[in-house]
Amino acid sequence: MNFHLKSFKELRYLLDNHDITAVELTQHFLARAKKVEGEINSYITLCEKEALEQAEAAQKRIDAGDIAPMTGIPVAIKDNICTKGVRTSCGSKMLDTFIAPYDATVVAALKAQGAVILGKNNMDEFAMGASTTTSYYGTCRNPYDISRVPGGSSGGSAACVSAGLAPASLGSDTGGSIRQPASFCGVTGLKPTYGRVSRYGLVAFASSLDQIGPIAKSARDCAYLLDAITYDDGHDMTLAKGLAPLGDIFDKDISGKKIGLPKEFFAEGIAPQVKEAVMSAVLKYKEMGCEIVDVSLPSLPYAIAAYYLIASAEASSNLARYDGVKYGHRSGEGDTFEEVLINTRNEGFGDEVKRRILLGTYALSSGYFDAYYKKATLLREKIRKEYEAIFEECDVILTPTAPDTAFKIGEKSDDPTQMYLADICTVTVNIAGLPAISVPCGNDSEGMPIGFSLVGKAFDEAVILNMADKYERVSERVLSDYMLQD
Repeated sequence: MNFHLKSFKELRYLLDNHDITAVELTQHFLARAKKVEGEINSYITLCEKEALEQAEAAQKRIDAGDIAPMTGIPVAIKDNICTKGVRTSCGSKMLDTFIAPYDATVVAALKAQGAVILGKNNMDEFAMGASTTTSYYGTCRNPYDISRVPGGSSGGSAACVSAGLAPASLGSDTGGSIRQPASFCGVTGLKPTYGRVSRYGLVAFASSLDQIGPIAKSARDCAYLLDAITYDDGHDMTLAKGLAPLGDIFDKDISGKKIGLPKEFFAEGIAPQVKEAVMSAVLKYKEMGCEIVDVSLPSLPYAIAAYYLIASAEASSNLARYDGVKYGHRSGEGDTFEEVLINTRNEGFGDEVKRRILLGTYALSSGYFDAYYKKATLLREKIRKEYEAIFEECDVILTPTAPDTAFKIGEKSDDPTQMYLADICTVTVNIAGLPAISVPCGNDSEGMPIGFSLVGKAFDEAVILNMADKYERVSERVLSDYMLQD
């Protein structure tokens, strides 16, 4: 049976009615992963032994009637989210031997419900990249065309779901790292509001931008998983308090909703086929009774510069802890602490991580702080105000998720700036701390998926999830060949 094509709701029904056991369901996904992982490389670590033990425990809960929404349902986890007793490498040689001594809050929440952790997904090193080609464990490949990238940095998470190797995965999003790979791989990805989901146990890249979120086959499955991981743990000081469960959000009518279309997101640089597919989605919403409003985000041309200054500055600070003393890789070369430190970081970090540390350190250095970092933070506030102005007249904002479809592996490796510019449609959401969801809306002439994004007001996940679901129910989705394989 094609269990990998089933939704969370369908899997819950099959498990609760004893049409399949949690162990059988887990074995199904493990078998699929082992069958095609040599081609896709979406996992860094496949936790076969641990997953089967968790599945056996989940089945006992089901048999006893002690059932939570995620009991017995398999999930994959991006490898920068700590999982107790399992390697958490961040896709880097620096943490190749690091075994997490505790569970991240989101992992603990899933385990408390009896979910099954299938494994840890491949990713760009320390979440720095848009292609999942900077991983120490090799390039991850797009299930729609294995000569192309799956996006990044959560490329392994998106490819894993797109190929049917897990029903869903948790990724992290710093500047589009959930939404862009979701778009490239033809799946749905949700970046929650900053502060909705605890970051405790997420290995930090840029602490004021990072957010954990779900990647799944649909908006409904994203909502299902978001509810499971929304938990006040007392560890994350930026976490919002007292958030209620989403509840029955998908029964609400969307006619009359106002959708803002920022003209800057449809200007030069957006591939014609992407623009055409996104505008077709806009027409679908008009047919469903939504009102389309032309709006503007004037600061968009400066967003990439602001994002990379802020993110790199925070990365420079966060990655200072990798010194070869406390944990992680340690160089065997050097007679003094300084020599060991230099050799450790030179050996342990890849080129992209070094590049961003250098950029961030430069931006924070004496004499350049006011000229670069401070100006970036001022622009962050300006972007927030521009979004606030748009939301005074609109319920949501609709944009392309990426300016183009997935590119060939190695195509942009020689010019990092081209890779950075690919984030133009996503970074402002992180800068403003807003929620956004990427939804598949077609394919280009070569069969590669195209996605659009819905951006909502802070903590308005219910609205964008419902609107995404309404579109998914009237649109057709082309599945990857790997997803369709038995």
